Amino acid sequence: MFKHSIPALFPLVAPSLTWKVNTADKALYITFDDGPHPKITPKVLDILDEYQIKATFFCVGENVKKYPDTFKDVISRGHAIGNHTYNHLSGYTTPNDTYYQNIEEAAKHIDSKLFRPPYGRITPRQIAHLKQQYKIVMWSILTRDYEEHLNLERAKANLIKEIKPGDVIVFHDSEKAEKNMFALLPPILEHFKKLHYSFLPL
Repeated sequence: MFKHSIPALFPLVAPSLTWKVNTADKALYITFDDGPHPKITPKVLDILDEYQIKATFFCVGENVKKYPDTFKDVISRGHAIGNHTYNHLSGYTTPNDTYYQNIEEAAKHIDSKLFRPPYGRITPRQIAHLKQQYKIVMWSILTRDYEEHLNLERAKANLIKEIKPGDVIVFHDSEKAEKNMFALLPPILEHFKKLHYSFLPL
């Protein structure tokens, strides 16, 4: 079945990670992975400004180093930031010491105690090590904007149906996701704003 919400088992297996926010309020947490991008991220920021929404950007260190002005713009507009490693590494295939060093390299450019593992791939040992220093943030809703053949109308309808209060929602400010992300983001924001949801940074 075409779903965007994570299986209920995931938070039970790794309860120390942040999957969603426990809240009684009509609040949602929009996040963006893999930026900053010099052309895509500013357009995202303009859309968020239009809807008066604050989000959280999990940034790749090498992109922050390449595009410092775009990164500063994210911060100056009042959004939260998080560490997404320096080179977008998978925890499953990277030796632990190399993984930790890569995160610390990113931390030289990203002043944040939020961390999101690229691809959501992180081992129990890595969790135990990193949670001493970081709040490790996963997600409860994956927009799947990076999928080349995503059925946008179906995705939009399913997202509207599946999103619930406290959900942490993942978009990507990347070239791979650009087309789908810009097609999905405004209608999702529009729909939930009309339902009087607030959108908060993590």
